[in-house]
Amino acid sequence: MRLIITEKDNAARRIAEILSEGSASASRQNGVNVYRWGNTRVVGLSGHVVGVDFPEEYNDWRDVEPVELIDADVTKEPTQENIVTTLKQLAREADEATIATDYDREGELIGKEAYELIREETDVPVDRVRFSSITEREVRDAFANPDDIDFDLAAAGEARQIIDLVWGAALTRFLSLSARQLGDDFISVGRVQSPTLKLIVDREREIQAFDPEDYWEIFADLQKNGSGFEAQYFYDDDGKEAERVWVEDDADDAYADLTSVGAATVTSVRRRTRTDSPPTPFNTTAFISAASSLGYSAQQAMSIAEELYTTGYITYPRTDNTVYPDDLEEDALLDEFVGAGHFGEDAETLLEQDDITATEGDEETTDHPPIHPTGEIPPKVDLSDDEWEIYELVVRRFFATVAEAATWEHLRVVADAGGRSLKANGKRLVEPGYHEVYPYSSASENHVPDVEEGEELAISEVRMEAKQTQPPRRYGQSRLIQTMEDKGLGTKSTRHNSIEKLYDRGYIEGDPPRPTTLAMAVVEAAEEFADHVVSDEMTAQLEADMTAIANGEATLDDVADESREMLKRVFEELRDSREEIGEHLQESLKADKTLGPCPKCGEDMLVRRSRQGSYFVGCDGFPECRNTLPLPSTGEPQVLEEHCEEHDMHHVKMLAGRDTFVHGCPRCEAEKADESEDEVIGPCPECGSEHDGELAIKHLRSGSRLVGCTRYPDCDYSLPLPRNGDISVTEAFCEEHDLPELVIDADSDDPWELGCPICNYEEYQARTAVEDLEDLSGIGSATAEKLGDAGVDSLTALREADPDIVATEVQGVSATQVRDWQDELEA
Repeated sequence: MRLIITEKDNAARRIAEILSEGSASASRQNGVNVYRWGNTRVVGLSGHVVGVDFPEEYNDWRDVEPVELIDADVTKEPTQENIVTTLKQLAREADEATIATDYDREGELIGKEAYELIREETDVPVDRVRFSSITEREVRDAFANPDDIDFDLAAAGEARQIIDLVWGAALTRFLSLSARQLGDDFISVGRVQSPTLKLIVDREREIQAFDPEDYWEIFADLQKNGSGFEAQYFYDDDGKEAERVWVEDDADDAYADLTSVGAATVTSVRRRTRTDSPPTPFNTTAFISAASSLGYSAQQAMSIAEELYTTGYITYPRTDNTVYPDDLEEDALLDEFVGAGHFGEDAETLLEQDDITATEGDEETTDHPPIHPTGEIPPKVDLSDDEWEIYELVVRRFFATVAEAATWEHLRVVADAGGRSLKANGKRLVEPGYHEVYPYSSASENHVPDVEEGEELAISEVRMEAKQTQPPRRYGQSRLIQTMEDKGLGTKSTRHNSIEKLYDRGYIEGDPPRPTTLAMAVVEAAEEFADHVVSDEMTAQLEADMTAIANGEATLDDVADESREMLKRVFEELRDSREEIGEHLQESLKADKTLGPCPKCGEDMLVRRSRQGSYFVGCDGFPECRNTLPLPSTGEPQVLEEHCEEHDMHHVKMLAGRDTFVHGCPRCEAEKADESEDEVIGPCPECGSEHDGELAIKHLRSGSRLVGCTRYPDCDYSLPLPRNGDISVTEAFCEEHDLPELVIDADSDDPWELGCPICNYEEYQARTAVEDLEDLSGIGSATAEKLGDAGVDSLTALREADPDIVATEVQGVSATQVRDWQDELEA
C-alpha cells in the first residue's frame, strides 16, 4: 500500500481527487479523514502534529527559576494524538510513503516530523514531492518526479522552534513572575514578537514627541472660457519651489497681493509625456499590501490565499519571488481565462498585444514562483465574497504584469499675479495600459485647460488655509510587515502571525495598530535592563543563522547553543533588576485599568475581576475603601481615552465580538439607575399567583435594563431588554401573559415594536438556539467543515478546544474568533 501525507486535510482531499481521477472515497479513522482508492491512502495532517516542549518537571512556574529553562532538555510530544495514531496505523500497512507537505521551511519540518513517526513503525522507502500549486498538471508532474526530504531545510525550521521556545518561555516567565502577572494574563515575550513590538512603540514615541508647526498655503481659482482650475501660490526658497509659508505675516502679504488683482498672466507652459510601468508580480509582502488596501488584515489575507491555494486556484502564497519562472507561458495562462465571463474580455484584449512580456521584480528565488492564478477558474458562486475578492486581486495582478505600460500627459502652468507666482499641474491618461485590467492602482486625472504663454486668466477666488505639520503615521499592517522584512524580522510565513499574537496578547489595538500602556512598559523595561530582548539585530542574526542551516553551512546544535549563550547573557543583565522591572510593569498594568479617582477616598478606581470571573470597578484603596461600581456582564472591559468631565472618569468599552458596545462612564450609568424608578407592568409568571409578585421595568447600575420581579431576590425571574432607546409601554396587551406590549424608540424613523416581553424572549431563544456549529455567528457550512476536519465537529468539542491550536490548524479562523464562539456558547 502507498501512503501519501499532506499538510492539511483539504490538501489531502484535493490531491486524492486528482490522482484518483475522482474515484477516491473517504472514511474516518480515529476521527481523521483517510482518502483511499486502489492500493493508495492519503491522509492530511493538521500542520505540526508534534510539538517541542520542556519535560514535565519544568511546568510549575513558581518552582522553576526561568533561567533554568535555558539549558533544559527539549522534548517532542504529540499535539494531535488522533492524527499521530492514524498516521502510525497507516504506516504499519504501507509498502512505501510519500511526503507531500508544503514546500517551504515549515512544510519541510512538518514532513520530517511525519517521516520520523513513520520510522517509529517501519523502514519502508519514503520520498518527497514538491509543488507550487495544487493543480492537476503540477501534482501529476510532482508525483512523477519524487525527490528526497531536505533535512537541512527541516533542521532550520526545527532550530526556529527550539530557539523560540527557549527564548519565549524563559523571558515570558521572568517578566510575568516579576510583575506577579500569572494565569491567562501573563506577560508574553517572543524572539520576533518583541522587536516587532518595539517598532510599533518607537513610532508611537515619535508621534507623542512630535511638535507641530504652523504654516499657511494659498490657492487661487483661475478661469479660462468658463472652465476653472486650481493653482497654488509658491515662492523661491534658496532655489527650490516652496508652497508652505511659515510666517503668518508673509502669508497675509501674499494673500493680500493675490486678492488685489483680478487676473494672472501665464508665464510658462510645459508639456511632457510619462510612461507608467505595470506593477511587478506579487510576492507575499506585496500581496498583503495590496489586500490591505481592500480592507483585509495580514492574517485574513493570508488565510484566504492559503484556502485558494489548497483548492487549486492560485499558487503557493508564501514566496519572496518577484520573477515568473521560465516555464510559465503567460499567453497560455491568459488563454485559460478567455471565455471566463468575469475575466474573458480583458484576457482577449491582452492576448491581442504584439508582445506579451511580464514585468520582473528585484527578488528571484527558486523555491516558489510569484503568486499568480493557476488557470483553474472557480465559478463565482463556489467562493465566499472575501475569497472571490482576493482571487480577483491575484488574477488582475497577473493581468497587470503582462499588460502594456500606461502613458500620462502632464501639463505644468505657471502664472504671475501681482508679482506673486501661481502654479498648476494637470495630468491626463493618454494610454490606460495596465490600468484597464488592474483597477486597484490610481488612475485619477487632474484637468488643467490648454493655455498659452502670455495668456491672461481671470482669478475667481483666492483662499488661504492655515495648517499644521502632521506627526508620522502609525504603521499599517502591510507597512509593518514590509519594515519587518527590511530588518530581517521573521519570515514571509511568520510575520503576519507575529502581528496577530501582539493583538491576542493585548499589546496592540486598533488598525493601524497602536501600543497599549503595557506594551510601552514591556519595551521600556527591556530597553533599560536587557535591550537584546527587543533588538532587531539579534533577531536578524538568528534568522541568518537558520538560513545557514538550510544551506548546509551550519548545524542545528551549533545555532541552538549559540542562541542559548546569548540568552544567558541577557539573564545576567536582568538578574539584579528583577524587583525594579516588576514594579515598572505593575504600574503600567495598573495604568491600563485605571478609570479615574475614587469619589470617596481619592485613590484610583480600577477595572477588577471577581473570583467568579465577572468584571467590576473597584477602589485601589481596598480594603480600607470598599467603593465599587458594576460593569455589564457581557464582554471584556477596555478603558477608552474618552473622558467624562463630570466625574473625571474614563469611558469603558465592552469587547464581546460582534456584540461589542460602549458602556460609557460607569458612574453616569450607576447614577441613572439610582435615579430611575421601577415601572410595574403586570404580574410575575413565577410568583404572582402565590405571592402577588409583579414584573417591572428596571434600570440596573451596570447599565443593563430588564423586566424583573419586584420581589427580587426572593424571586429572580427576569427578561432582558435592549440597552439603548426609550422604552414605551403601550395600551395593547398580550392575552396569554396579561402584559402590555413594549416599543423601543432608538431615535430612528422606525421604532422597534418589541411586543410582549415574555413572547419576545421566547421567540429570541428559539431564533438563537445553538444546536450545532452553524448556529454560531460567523460559522457557515464551509467553516463548519474545516473545523470538523480539525476535530472540532460538535459544540462539545468546540467548548473543550484550545483556541490557539484551532487557529493554527484551520485556515481563516483566528484564536480570537474561537474564544468568541466559546463565549457565545456560555452566554
